[in-house]
Amino acid sequence: MELSRADAVALKEQLGDAVVADREFFRTAGRHREDGSYEVRRRGADSTGNAKVFRDFDAVERLYERLPTEFDADDVSRTGITGSRRHMLVRHFAEHPAFDCEITTRSPLCAKKTEQDARNADDAQREEVVASD
Repeated sequence: MELSRADAVALKEQLGDAVVADREFFRTAGRHREDGSYEVRRRGADSTGNAKVFRDFDAVERLYERLPTEFDADDVSRTGITGSRRHMLVRHFAEHPAFDCEITTRSPLCAKKTEQDARNADDAQREEVVASD
């Protein structure tokens, strides 16, 4: 089957729309981009200072797994993320359904993983300690 140029362009646009997915939450938003990367941004903001782009969603999940059971913006900053983006990520983890945690205090902003995620985080931290010995 051969497509006309117009049909091919239309198909390419439809595929791009299917690959790109935006999801808005209360204070943050996530975007699966065409290139496979995942962008976390402050909802309603459009400057790059209000966004953090990860190679893919798995990179966001790995960051979350490395965080302790109870974490705050300082814990996120230890991974190299600076400025207001570290607070944005704490909120994104609490808002996104893939991450089972909740905000425990707003000032200072802190979140806590649920029991299952807490057990996984504790296991990961023990593995890091053993690996470094």
